Amino acid sequence: MPPISVLTQSRVAERGKILKKLLVYLSDYKKETVLAPLFKMLEASFELLIPLVVQQIVDVGIAGGDRGYVIRMCLVMVALGIIGLVCAITAQYFSAKAAVGFAAGLRHSLFAHMQFLSYSQVDRIGTSTMVTRMTSDINQLQNGVNLVLRLFLRSPFIVLGAMIMAFTVDVKAALIFVLVIPLLSVVVFGVMLITIPLYKKVQSGLDRVLGITRGNLTGVRVIRAFRKEEEEIQQFEEENEKLTHMQMFVGKISAVMNPFTYVIVNGGLVALLWVGALRVEGNLLTQGAVMALVNYMSQILVELIKLANLIITVNKAVACGNRVEAILEMEPENQTVGQIGATQPADGAYAVEFDHISLMYPGAGDESLSDIDLRVKKGETVGIIGGTGSGKSSLVNLIPRFYEVTKGTVRVNGIPVENYDQQKLRGLIGVVPQKAVLFQGTIRDNLRMGKEDASEEELKRALEISQAAEFVFSRPEGLDGMVSQGGKNLSGGQRQRLTIARALVREPEILILDDSASALDYATDAALRRAIKNMKNIPTVFIVSQRTSSLMHADKILVLEDGEAVGLGTHEELLVDCSVYQEIYYSQYPDKRSRQEVQA
Repeated sequence: MPPISVLTQSRVAERGKILKKLLVYLSDYKKETVLAPLFKMLEASFELLIPLVVQQIVDVGIAGGDRGYVIRMCLVMVALGIIGLVCAITAQYFSAKAAVGFAAGLRHSLFAHMQFLSYSQVDRIGTSTMVTRMTSDINQLQNGVNLVLRLFLRSPFIVLGAMIMAFTVDVKAALIFVLVIPLLSVVVFGVMLITIPLYKKVQSGLDRVLGITRGNLTGVRVIRAFRKEEEEIQQFEEENEKLTHMQMFVGKISAVMNPFTYVIVNGGLVALLWVGALRVEGNLLTQGAVMALVNYMSQILVELIKLANLIITVNKAVACGNRVEAILEMEPENQTVGQIGATQPADGAYAVEFDHISLMYPGAGDESLSDIDLRVKKGETVGIIGGTGSGKSSLVNLIPRFYEVTKGTVRVNGIPVENYDQQKLRGLIGVVPQKAVLFQGTIRDNLRMGKEDASEEELKRALEISQAAEFVFSRPEGLDGMVSQGGKNLSGGQRQRLTIARALVREPEILILDDSASALDYATDAALRRAIKNMKNIPTVFIVSQRTSSLMHADKILVLEDGEAVGLGTHEELLVDCSVYQEIYYSQYPDKRSRQEVQA
């Protein structure tokens, strides 16, 4: 095991690298990062002069009975205070501007980076963790930068400056400073070293609480439907109580610092007054000089406590920087930039090919898809059906490369998907996910997420095909009607139709409907399928559904069970050859089974 000094050096070096990477976001605020500490140093310089002014007031003005001199020196002290205040406010302005700008730049960069992470990476990190990184962790970094710019130079400058100034007043009395400062440093930095690892645990506990909170907010309707409010409240309270206890434990340790430091400093003050009294009695020191020494001791106490809090904040910021940097250093798994511009699709190539593909999710014990072999021609409609957890959504998610195949190859227009630039590939595909997600804004804004420059005619055509035109244009606002966050002010069927319209606006070559018509009635579902078939440029359509009525008119239907293909053919063929399909179909149409049994 390496010695502690080596481990400490390696940790310091590692933290330095992390800070160096993140402090790139301060590059646009070079002026502010110089001016903020500079003005703080000016404020500190004026602060160090105050005890000397007090000394002169006592030794010259009061001792000599010169009231005019006392008033003049008091005015000098007020002037020094005003100048120091102006310097402090100016420093605060520049440090706040730099810190907020740093946090904004980092937050934008982190958000942009997250947009390119693959589904599997998002699954591994966790949504609540990423939200914590974007909010709490970056806020801690912002506070760290702000305090460093204001106090990192000022506090050591005051401590060293006060000790030097004390030696200029009286060398023997100032030796007390040489004893007090190391004792204070031991207490301050000892508490700091104990609390730093605990603060990291606090941040992890915050992740868990945030995860529970997010789950409750997103699933509030389900929780109420199953009357699970009490259980969820209890679970939240348990995690929140753990976090509270952890924070209180760290807080208690941190609180030890104040009484210890005050005991040491007050002991130093007693010793200073005792030595000062003896030296004043021997005419070796003036009363004003003793007051100046006491003031310098008080300044040292205040600045050491500030420095301790600064170091704790900086270490918390470094811990948070570690967490943010871990996300930024995560390379997107599916960002291969292919040669699609130089490689043209071959004539007669299949629109989509699954060439003996398999898929295993990270950390899963078994494959979610096994040896799927399927070829789909341009303009064909393919239905995918199977029980819950059979791998239907997993299969269609491989086409836009949301997940990477474990084995085999997925091709679009005859070209492996990994050879495509991600933007090019997903520009060919319109995806309507299982969960209908809409964003706060107008209907027009939501539809134009599919195509930013879509014309009014294109928006109306997409709404007509998706069977959403009726309810959109029946409102006075039309396309300018407001959608609340998540589309909560719309019914399930309306949300699904708008998400389908959003995918259709771009007129994709491949349209994936991942159980996106589950909330539509049979008539609307049938009208939607007819409208898609009558489009000018008929897309290749993948329909994932549990309803056989949505698939029975497809050109071919793939039946999945436990990640394996157990049937492929038309509706009529599968009713004859595939027992799994028969079971699903007759469970939905029991009268057809009875009729078949009678005929048999």
